[in-house]
Amino acid sequence: MTQPTIQLVIDEARHGARLDKCLAEMLPEHSRSWHQKQIKEGAVSYNRKVCTVARTTVTLGGTIELNPVEEEAPQLRGENIDLPIIYEDEHMLVINKPAGMVVHPAAGNWSGTVVNALIGRNKEFGRGMGAAGMRPGIVHRLDKDTSGVLVVAKTEQAMLKLTRAFAERKTQKSYAALVYGIPKYYKEQIKTLIGRHPVNRKKMAVVDRNGKEAVSEYELMSFGQIDTVPVSMVRVRIFTGRTHQIRVHMAHCKIPVLGDDVYGGRQKLDVERQMLHAWKLKIPHPVTGHLMSFKAPLPEDFEHWLKRIAPLPENSLLGRMHRETTVNFDYDSEEDSEENFMVDDDFDADFDNEEDFDDNGGYLVDDDDFDADFDGDDFLEDEEE
Repeated sequence: MTQPTIQLVIDEARHGARLDKCLAEMLPEHSRSWHQKQIKEGAVSYNRKVCTVARTTVTLGGTIELNPVEEEAPQLRGENIDLPIIYEDEHMLVINKPAGMVVHPAAGNWSGTVVNALIGRNKEFGRGMGAAGMRPGIVHRLDKDTSGVLVVAKTEQAMLKLTRAFAERKTQKSYAALVYGIPKYYKEQIKTLIGRHPVNRKKMAVVDRNGKEAVSEYELMSFGQIDTVPVSMVRVRIFTGRTHQIRVHMAHCKIPVLGDDVYGGRQKLDVERQMLHAWKLKIPHPVTGHLMSFKAPLPEDFEHWLKRIAPLPENSLLGRMHRETTVNFDYDSEEDSEENFMVDDDFDADFDNEEDFDDNGGYLVDDDDFDADFDGDDFLEDEEE
């Protein structure tokens, strides 16, 4: 499938750069490897001549023409894949997405996705949502290796309403994450710009300019060590929905998500995937408007690592700083523990975000107030790639 020709002119800032790097910077919606493939396949012309050498040096005023050749998308097909259902009615469906499952088909992942599974359980799914293309019913996404609550629309009207709810920030999202290290604060709000990494265009990063505003807030729930490695559990609320937002922000705060092989750096624990779980979500029902609360129980692999967190040695620096070296919560003690969804119109009462932060955006560690500030029942109020 051939797309319209893209024409570019080399500016002064890119004079002397490699052709593939230049393309990746000027068209950041695609990775550098994608551009290299286009060059290799003869889809790129430099100064009106086809160029198949990625390392070709470009000069000021030079022209590039790109005639993208995309992989032909196959027809959507259903597959017999079990989906853990949290809630379902005639308008919407809420699932507990397993880690390792891609949300919708795309290049390199044409099968085994949530959409394939949805069509597999109902061959009529997606009918009437033609404009959605390969993403029928999908109103938000989770990374492949992030588990948890995922809302899906079952009608075109519901898709419109739910998509708008996310776009207008009428949802409340809460994630559970295991992070490498121990935060400086019990609670901290992070407000930055997030954009493409200046060197690795496949990654996102906190940037000073040319990014989008991203706001997250983490709350320390427990901390300790696993085999002498400091590890913490945090709850993270996000108020914007940027690509890889939580993973980028946690790495920015020097507490990367455990098992994150993109933003986590070198970690001493052999964790198979990033320990990030979309735990709770509040969203208005697309038809009734009632605020719905959904919760996805922590997955087995997450629980496995959580249970391995042991107290810090009393003679360690952090052990002396914190009289309570670990905080144990009954994670299933809330009143709605028998249900993973509920109707709750008291939205403002549950999400009062007007608390005062210090000048650095966080609450400083204060052992004396720990129990008062972080009551386990409050943590489990239903609420959150």
